[in-house]
Amino acid sequence: MAAPSLTPSTADPARPAPPRTAGPPPPGGRLAREVRRNLTAHGFLIGAVICFAVFSWYPMIREFALAFQKTGNGGTSWTGLDNLETVYHDPAFWQAWRNTLLFTLLALVLGFAVPFVTAIVVNEFRHGQGFLRLLVYLPVMLPPVASVLLFKYLYDPGYGLLNELLGVLHLPERQWLQDPDLSMLSVVIASTWMNMGGATLIYLAALQGIPGELYEAAELDGAGLLRKVWHVTVPQTRLILSLMLLMQVVATMQVFVEPFLLTGGAGPEGSTTTVVYLIYQYAFNFNNYGAAAALGLLLLVLLAGFSAAYVRLSRAGDE
Repeated sequence: MAAPSLTPSTADPARPAPPRTAGPPPPGGRLAREVRRNLTAHGFLIGAVICFAVFSWYPMIREFALAFQKTGNGGTSWTGLDNLETVYHDPAFWQAWRNTLLFTLLALVLGFAVPFVTAIVVNEFRHGQGFLRLLVYLPVMLPPVASVLLFKYLYDPGYGLLNELLGVLHLPERQWLQDPDLSMLSVVIASTWMNMGGATLIYLAALQGIPGELYEAAELDGAGLLRKVWHVTVPQTRLILSLMLLMQVVATMQVFVEPFLLTGGAGPEGSTTTVVYLIYQYAFNFNNYGAAAALGLLLLVLLAGFSAAYVRLSRAGDE
């Protein structure tokens, strides 16, 4: 019998092989893997940036330049502040601003309060909320032209439904779109109905996030409906209300579709001429693109200043 060997065998199964250590990754390997992994996301991001650059940022930069230029004979020339002076001395300039501010104030009274009240009413229903949300949002899904045709029928002085109702109530008929004193209010009512669905759903989502214990505590304290709305609902939705107020002011200051389709833009005695409609006239009726860009620049500066001041005051109030 052979004597056991004192030298361990390299093939001894009792001794595991030493672990194999991986070498350092090649330079740039991790970055390449990350890029490949997120290639789809980067592709969508680049596409969005290109769309914003082509359809949003470039027109804004072009408007800044065009506001100080004059177009004609197939070229452009710098004119300094001449376009701003042209716009400022236009008799329709101040009337357009007054009409726009009037539309904004009326839209805040109706278009800001009505969606919030509607959301509170819908939130009280325990059944059929899905149908009610669809019903409220339905006007937003309709094409603007269809909605305007509907309101033109309602406002018609001859066979309109509103005048029919006034006749049933033995009240005098109204020239809703032909009367300078009623034309802007009629446009605001139509605009509120056409655009209130989105705001109502946003308010409704905010209301459903309020804890029910707060309302129960208010009821134990003897609070009625109005006190619960004022002391519970409004404070709990203050952030959403502030954001929607800012968005509505910015949107209503740029109103164009409703007065353009309902009253032809200017309206009786220029009562519905807005700033954006005046921009449209300068560009497409007078072929004065420099003046249109100058007026658009004034509107942009005003809205940017208002937004900055509003955000600053809101932050100061929160602190």
